[in-house]
Amino acid sequence: MDGQGYLEDILDKICKKILRECERNGSIIPYIPENGRYKDMADSDIAWWTNGFFAGLLWQLYNVTGNHTYRSIAEDIEKKLDRAIDEYEGLYHDVGFMWMHTAVADYKLTGNKQSRVRGLKMANLLAGRYNVAGEFIRAWNGDMTGWMIVDCLMNLPLLYWASGEINDPRYMLMGKKHADTAIRYIVREDGSCNHIAIIDPYTGELLDLPAGQGYGKGSSWSRGQAWAVYGFALSYRYTGDKKYLDTAMKVADYFIDNIKKTDYVSLCDFKAPKEPVYYDSTAGVIAACGLIEIEHHLREINQDTKKAEEYGDIAYKIVEATEKRFGNWSDEQDGMIMMGKASYHGLGGDHHVNIIYGDFFFTEAVIKLISKNKDIVNNKEFNIW
Repeated sequence: MDGQGYLEDILDKICKKILRECERNGSIIPYIPENGRYKDMADSDIAWWTNGFFAGLLWQLYNVTGNHTYRSIAEDIEKKLDRAIDEYEGLYHDVGFMWMHTAVADYKLTGNKQSRVRGLKMANLLAGRYNVAGEFIRAWNGDMTGWMIVDCLMNLPLLYWASGEINDPRYMLMGKKHADTAIRYIVREDGSCNHIAIIDPYTGELLDLPAGQGYGKGSSWSRGQAWAVYGFALSYRYTGDKKYLDTAMKVADYFIDNIKKTDYVSLCDFKAPKEPVYYDSTAGVIAACGLIEIEHHLREINQDTKKAEEYGDIAYKIVEATEKRFGNWSDEQDGMIMMGKASYHGLGGDHHVNIIYGDFFFTEAVIKLISKNKDIVNNKEFNIW
């Protein structure tokens, strides 16, 4: 089977597996399966940052298949998340992950006006977290007023979308300022990344670059690397500012150099001790999506087509290696991509498991790779980001 045929076969498996999950689970909001079954995050934490990913996966499948089962459940999840908006206090910087993939995706595909309103409300919440002195969007809640993290680069598309939707540059400018600060404090010279930067919220002075979800201070948490690859590439897409594309490539090259050493499946931290071996499959598939995004932009501006082709080839190798080593296609078990790890030192049951965002980005990467060579989407203008 050639590469295209392999990808189309995988997409068929994804559609069948997710349809079975929909039939079995209805409109629950999944996170990590327990004993092969998802529990509903709506019952335990309606504001949890991953609560938009399953709906986003469903919207992607609805767009390529037209199957209304996917759409119906995605719409139900979106409505469930209204409770998080009403309760408010549990929400933080990850509202982009939550509503870009639910409300904004719904609006893009169906024109639902209430979905547009939800997206704009959450863009305003995210904008309200912008720190003027330090020029960043603060992470989390509580006693972390000066914290920024690499993950937030992936929430900026909500601001960029809102800026275009209402023709107001404020949101775009906040997003760019945050990305600029991330270049200054998050990205290191060798292309590796810090997870966290702590900045004086009154003066904007850098105070510390502590350990985060990786091995330790100064290490290289792979999912943080992947957020940066894709996040900077998305900032380039929305702004056209070349420095973001250049930064995405810098981090991508570092990621590629490291993932080649482990046959294209990602370790949890590239600078951790050799033992024990901890993987994070989610980092690989996130990075694959970012590499495809960079490839597209390089071809679009007719710059270094050889490099563009390399990025596309690496993305394919990551998807293939991840599926063959970590794919779970049992119809009776929830979750597709195993061996995800939320943090190096563990965050309660996160050790080498399926995590919903791994399935989301794996699906996105497969669809993007197929679509490069074959038109499979019903709505050519739709992009989950």
